[in-house]
Amino acid sequence: MITTPVTTDMLRGALDVERTAHGLLPHRLPGWAREQIPDDHLALAEAQPSGVRLAFRTRATVIELETLPTKRAYRGLPAPADGVYDLLVDGGLAAQATVTGGNVRTVLDMVTQAVELREGRPGTARFTGLPARDKDVEIWLPHTETTEVIALRTDAPVSPASAGGRRVWLHHGSSISHGSNAAHPTAIWPALAAARGGVELVNLGFGGGALLDPFTARAMRDTPADLISIKIGINIVNSDAMRLRAFTPAVHGFLDTVREGHPDAPLLVVSPVLCPVQEDTPGPLMPDFDGGTLRFKATGDPAERAAGRLTLNVIRDELARIVRRRAADDPNLHYLDGRALYGEKDHSELPLPDAVHPDPAGHRRIADNFTRLVFAGEGPFA
Repeated sequence: MITTPVTTDMLRGALDVERTAHGLLPHRLPGWAREQIPDDHLALAEAQPSGVRLAFRTRATVIELETLPTKRAYRGLPAPADGVYDLLVDGGLAAQATVTGGNVRTVLDMVTQAVELREGRPGTARFTGLPARDKDVEIWLPHTETTEVIALRTDAPVSPASAGGRRVWLHHGSSISHGSNAAHPTAIWPALAAARGGVELVNLGFGGGALLDPFTARAMRDTPADLISIKIGINIVNSDAMRLRAFTPAVHGFLDTVREGHPDAPLLVVSPVLCPVQEDTPGPLMPDFDGGTLRFKATGDPAERAAGRLTLNVIRDELARIVRRRAADDPNLHYLDGRALYGEKDHSELPLPDAVHPDPAGHRRIADNFTRLVFAGEGPFA
């Protein structure tokens, strides 16, 4: 086996790479932005490599990737399954593997986010029986496991990946965009939509972290991209982070900042998908372990909408108004109601298992609808 040093130019979908005692740790926010993160929850989410993959060219029939994963568990709930590594050959899923062991980060309290870390050992994802020909290979890292990449071993030499020349799609969203409940990394809805749209994905979907943070806007401003989408709303409601008075100028400021770096790129604002527990009930959202399974419930008072408390319907109306007003001077700015991606009909067929996040079939449904409405026909990314 030939050991090839893993270098930053092999990684796609990461905005920064940190050198650790073990190897390379991909990040989805740059270092200066990470210094401004106010909580451990977002710090964890941005270090989970959703959409991040190694890309190279080789004739190898056996490929090994040694990593040190950090897995997330919740006290009182069953241990999660090991994260999946997807190996693509010339764009098609060819093999999958997992890495056992590693670190385990157990959330002791979902409200306070108190955690306990148990350190473990590195492991290896091994892929065999690959076609013995020159081929482009991508290894997509587990979307919800922090992953330190240690070594790449192959039974044939590795060379740089082919230049694809595809458009780059930069997407920002919340836990659904991050990939919550998706079965494997190329099955999160942005990855599915990117494959169908023939674009390169940079996924800034952060579980619990889509809160119109200025540092995220500046990171998007500075990231090369041809197509940009921003999915706004659910985290602002379920964290009860702001009122309507603060929300409106925060949206304008976020869009202004992104436009500083991408004045003419197609920019799509997407409102929340259907989430019945938060449609007309403000946050905060709280975990509910009734029956031994994790579900969520909204705890706000709907009567306080008149005082500016936010719900998903309030946010959709305001986002539509903001985009309509700005689009008069920005013809490349577009709006998409998230219920066109997952609405009442979808919910009746594919209900949300925990009342907030779709299951794997729900991710496929969202990707299908996004592809049809955004990448195809007269869509803004067509």
